[in-house]
Amino acid sequence: MNSDRLIPWLFLAPALVLLGIFVLYPIAYLVYLSFTAGSFTRAGVHWVGLQNYGRLLTDPDFWQVLGNTAYFTIATVIPSLIIPLGLAVLLNRLMPIGLRDFLRTAYFIPSVTSIAAVGLGFRWLFQTDGVVNQVLTRLGLEAVPWLSSPIWAMPVLILLSVWKQIGFNLVVFLAGLQTIPQSRYEAAELDGANDWQQFWYITLPGLRSTLIFAAITTVIFTLRSFEQPYIMTGGGPLNSTSLLVFYLYEQAFAQFDFGSAAAMTIGLLLVTIGLVYVQLRVSEN
Repeated sequence: MNSDRLIPWLFLAPALVLLGIFVLYPIAYLVYLSFTAGSFTRAGVHWVGLQNYGRLLTDPDFWQVLGNTAYFTIATVIPSLIIPLGLAVLLNRLMPIGLRDFLRTAYFIPSVTSIAAVGLGFRWLFQTDGVVNQVLTRLGLEAVPWLSSPIWAMPVLILLSVWKQIGFNLVVFLAGLQTIPQSRYEAAELDGANDWQQFWYITLPGLRSTLIFAAITTVIFTLRSFEQPYIMTGGGPLNSTSLLVFYLYEQAFAQFDFGSAAAMTIGLLLVTIGLVYVQLRVSEN
């Protein structure tokens, strides 16, 4: 009997060891670092308790970064859900199967494209003498300092992020739409329901779980955005495009303030866990 209980643990042991080494230990060490100060390049770290968390609450740069991240997240998530949902409905109902599969693949390509390559491409397009300003000039409009303006730099990052996310959500929504029985739409048409009523009373309720999944994953992907400011703006101008992950990277590897960076990472981890918990609870209902 004892040997029968031991056998499953023997099979699980390699996975549990890897989980402990590469997941549990780093998280535990991260929590420890969030209660320390100092860096590995000096005399070492020392215990400071909750000082890092308290310092973040009074740091104006941190609050500006939180505001930037909130703006970036909201402005990215909303169109990243609405646009692919509309495209998915059109592709699912109006397009032949062959053309639908082709367009689905075409829209999905940006999602698997290297963010580094895409970021360099967008930076080339939106630089002062880039293609976008050349088009504006030929149309008789003034050139816009896209990446050097505190007003316009963030919208360029948002545009890049939305463009990257649309394809993934489109595929998710198409998969969800194909689980809704066609008979519901046929019955609604017989009852005289128009396209909008069918969308509101059949499509949206049928996509409830899919919408929750897409919303949560899009928020998580957006919150962990790092490459966009790193490649395109360096967090500038005037710290206007510094996002949370980029800011904690700078705190850790430019300022060597591992304690503050760890405290920010713990906060981001808790937010992510909270979002996943909300998704699981809502999906159960």
